[in-house]
Amino acid sequence: MTKVGLIQTRSYENNKKGIENISKLLEKLGKVETEIVCLPEQWLPNNQIENYDQEFQEFRKIAKNYSMTIIPGAFYEKNENKVSINSPIIGPEGEIIGKQEKIHPYDYEKEAVDAGTEAKIFKTSCKFGIMICYDTVFPGVADMLTKKGAEILFSPSRIVKEGIEPWKMYVQVRSLENRIPIIAPNVEDVKFGGSSLVVELTKEEKIVKTRVTKLKGECEESVNITFSNYETIRKQRIEDRNNFQ
Repeated sequence: MTKVGLIQTRSYENNKKGIENISKLLEKLGKVETEIVCLPEQWLPNNQIENYDQEFQEFRKIAKNYSMTIIPGAFYEKNENKVSINSPIIGPEGEIIGKQEKIHPYDYEKEAVDAGTEAKIFKTSCKFGIMICYDTVFPGVADMLTKKGAEILFSPSRIVKEGIEPWKMYVQVRSLENRIPIIAPNVEDVKFGGSSLVVELTKEEKIVKTRVTKLKGECEESVNITFSNYETIRKQRIEDRNNFQ
């Protein structure tokens, strides 16, 4: 069993204030022994992060203090001549242990950033993958991460109010398709619709159904997930897939 969590954020006037407030919620999750926590995409006003180690110094301290993995969201990052949207991972020792690039930049993002080319697997208290916001729309990302051995998927998102209903459907379908739990935090403010999701699966007789926890307001949530409960249904789903052209 692994305790995983998410934080739904609001908008802030500056990065310092945002990180200060969210650090309090991370502390609360740490005190109840949450092992992995994910935040939304682009929830900070300055969304181009030049130095993750420096910007998220407070998060790194909290991660180390509680042996917790923190996915602080996804942000623009410039590296030499390349700009991408990256989701950094702070490991339980307080160090940046890797990054996942956004594979499918959305709309206006395509003019400014390079698309990622690899769906990566990370391992701390469990094996997990990250699909950033618009990546969830495309079945191939979740499918690839699941085939690579992910036990859970995290989807840092920034969904406008008008897009909440289809987004909720996408997240649940990706979970059902791959027989995998998904944690999808979102921003809630005048423009973005909140409704962050924890999607788990239950099996009643032969029917697999979603069990959804939805957040409201700026808050944190954690749940215990037993990954062994998913192994049999995921194995069966993979075996049932026919290759065709």
